[in-house]
Amino acid sequence: MLELIKTDSNNPDFITLIKQLDSYLKTTDGDDHEFYNQYNGLDNIKHVVVAYLDKAPVGCGAFKPFKETTIEIKRMFTSKAIRGQGVASNILHELESWAKQLDYKHSILETGIRQIEALQFYKKCNYQIIDNYGQYKDVKESICFKKAL
Repeated sequence: MLELIKTDSNNPDFITLIKQLDSYLKTTDGDDHEFYNQYNGLDNIKHVVVAYLDKAPVGCGAFKPFKETTIEIKRMFTSKAIRGQGVASNILHELESWAKQLDYKHSILETGIRQIEALQFYKKCNYQIIDNYGQYKDVKESICFKKAL
């Protein structure tokens, strides 16, 4: 049975999953990994969701405040063995619901052009491609998305 817990970036299972995510991204991003990695620190992330399947951590995601009414989705990951089973959708929905409870109105995120599964996933979850924002503004390998909550 899938269980989702709300926590923060100090959660040891979240930290373990992020190590797996970073290892995966290092492979897919290649030389660009160090550039992206500078924007993925774990310090003081107060809104984290960790997914457990039969008590084992299998996925995670987080959000950070971006602007007064907008959050930025960060560090979405599911273990390779359970991809395609709806875990990521559940995590994202939980993050979006949590943000709505805190009166946020929009969600934005960035992913890389090499992250084909992520691009398809966010489109399926009704995210719309937008102009790159913030630190990704001039990064042609980035694709940014937005969704009204």
